[in-house]
Amino acid sequence: MLRERLSTAWFWLARWICRVLCILFFRLRTSGKENVPESGAFVLASNHQSYLDPVLCGVPLKRQLFFLARDSLFSNWFFGRLLSSVKAMPVKRDGGDLATMRKIIGKLKEGSGVCLFPEGTRSSDGRIAPFKPGFGLLCRRGKAGVVPVLIDGSFECWPRHRKLFSRGAITVCYGRAITAKQVEGMKDDELAKLVADTLRKMQNDRRLKQGKEPYEY
Repeated sequence: MLRERLSTAWFWLARWICRVLCILFFRLRTSGKENVPESGAFVLASNHQSYLDPVLCGVPLKRQLFFLARDSLFSNWFFGRLLSSVKAMPVKRDGGDLATMRKIIGKLKEGSGVCLFPEGTRSSDGRIAPFKPGFGLLCRRGKAGVVPVLIDGSFECWPRHRKLFSRGAITVCYGRAITAKQVEGMKDDELAKLVADTLRKMQNDRRLKQGKEPYEY
């Protein structure tokens, strides 16, 4: 019991530290947090622009989230334990990790939130690549709704070709949720296209507001 309490306390302390750092370094702004369910299972389906994205998705919220991280990151004893302490689960990059998929479904069935990046890898140019449809099965098995999450600005702060991040402005926008009932009636590729198209529209709306050229998709 004590160990569990200490683990929970560390999780919230780590999240608070990350939130402060995100505000200081990246002037983090958020919108649409009311779209994230206050209880029950849900999946945050986000675009993937940089290593910062898991932190950016989670720190604005009051609920705990479970994340996926590639298994090679857990090979270092210290870093692996650190990732585990903030609810990250290792997954093989080839996508055939059935054990981890079962763990995700289990967390959803318990009523937890899970953050996924269905592009599968970080963007090379800031655009949102087509989503891999496998997350639809996880949502249906876990009876979870989907909240589309747009991250805007992290590509400029830490593109995949740079080793270190730089200061900048980042915004995280939580879109209107797709309910578990709606997900249940959709095919995997249909859900993947809907979420990707939703995020592309949110992204281009933001770019237009900032005076930038919208991406062509």
